[in-house]
Order: sequence, then structure tokens, then C-alpha cells
Amino acid sequence: MSTQHPFAGRTLLMSGGSRGIGLAIAVRAARDGANVAFIAKTDAPDPRLPGTIHTAAAEIEAAGGNALPIVGDIRDDDTVFDAVARTAARFGGIDIVVNNASAIALTGVGELPLKRYDLIQDINARGTFALTSAALPYLLKSSAPRVLTLSPPLNLDRRWLARHAPYTVSKYAMTMLTLGVAEQYREQGIAAGCLWPRTLVATAAVRNVVGGEDGMRASRRPEIMADAAAAILALPASESNGQCYVDEEVLRSAGVFDLSCYLHDGATEESLETDFFL
Repeated sequence: MSTQHPFAGRTLLMSGGSRGIGLAIAVRAARDGANVAFIAKTDAPDPRLPGTIHTAAAEIEAAGGNALPIVGDIRDDDTVFDAVARTAARFGGIDIVVNNASAIALTGVGELPLKRYDLIQDINARGTFALTSAALPYLLKSSAPRVLTLSPPLNLDRRWLARHAPYTVSKYAMTMLTLGVAEQYREQGIAAGCLWPRTLVATAAVRNVVGGEDGMRASRRPEIMADAAAAILALPASESNGQCYVDEEVLRSAGVFDLSCYLHDGATEESLETDFFL
């Protein structure tokens, strides 16, 4: 599996991207000389969250890419369509859509407030549908169109429904929509697939929602997902279309067997925790 410059000269549009896995993918793309447009809400510093859309854009440009930060909410239709139009106008088209924005709520039916339920469905499922749909006219004009969604393989083990059915529904919806694009546009050459981490990844969601500092010490760094994304996007469409990948399996297929460089501070191979849905 070749990972040589899969982003070079290409335009990537991402939901989220101001921190965590999204930012790691954006910076990895920028190192290849990609154009990176991204929609994110954090315009001003938030004490609970690292970075803003502006610090992310600076990192992308410092890595060698061209950044187009777009302040907005993926739940807002006008924001999405405006982001697509601005990206195409600035860079001449769109080659890759990365559905990265996601909200998490780990409570079950009867416990999760309706407002929070609507939030996770609107960001996760509807956001994936909205951004991919809006970008399709430009993807269909690209010589190598790709959609990559950060969502899990479909696993109908009922423990995921018992633990947090609403979140499970939202994440599996992201996967199903992406696989729908893969099949619907197979003949037109759009390669759509999903990527998910084998272990916890050190993000604000892990620190603030999943496991606190203990969770961070059981995590890998977001760069593992960025390198896996690069490997997937380097594959021929005929090989990657309609596939659901797990990060460490992707890297091992690419010949990378020592994953210790991805350990977060304080983590060891023995302390790593398997992520949800696997």
C-alpha cells in the first residue's frame, strides 16, 4: 500500500478540523501540499477545548498547505453550501470530502435529553449527509474523487445498543450513508469509505467525555489516524471503495508494524483501550 503524497495538489474539504483527529489529517494533507478547507465553530479560544479555527489554519499553512478556514456550524445548511462554493471558488474544485465533525453522548434511551439526541444526530448523521451531498457536483468533476468518513464498521453486537443506542445510531448512520455513496456512485468513480481507530485516540472528547486523564493515558495520538487516512486515500478507487478500515490494520498492510511512535504521553502498549464498536 503506497502512502506517497496522496494529497499533493488536491483540495480537501472537511467538517471540523480545528483540533484532534481532523486537524491531524489536515496537517498531514498539508505536508503533501494539499489545499485544505474546513468548517469549524471555534472562532475564539475555549478553556475546555484546545485551539481555534485560526490556530488550525496557521498549522496547516506552516506544514506547507493552503488553508481556507470557514467559521460555521455543520448543522446549518447555508454554511455548508457556502463552504462548498467558497472552496471550489478558491481552489478550482473539490477532490476529497472528510466527514470528521462528530458529537458524542454516552447515555441510553430514557436518559439522553431530546435536545442532546437531536444534536448528535444533526452533527453526525445529517452533517455527513449534508456535506457529502453539497460537494457531490464537484466530486463528480474530480479526476480522483474521494469521501472518507470517520465512523466505525457496522457491528450489530447489541452491547453497543445497550450502552448508548442514540450515539450508536448516529455513528452507524454516518457509515451507512458513506457506503450508500460508494454504491450509488461506483460507476462514476467516487471512492467512499470509513476509518475508525482500534484504540482510544487522545482528543478533547476522550478527555472531557470518555475517560478523563486515565482515558488519555490509554490512547494513541491522532497522527495514527492521519497516517492511516493518507494510506487509504492513496489506494486505487477500485480497492478502497465501500470499505470500512481500522487504523492499525491499514498501517500494518502498509508495512508499518511498530506503532509505538503513536502512543500518547503516559500511554504504553499494555495500557491502550480498545475504542467503541470494535
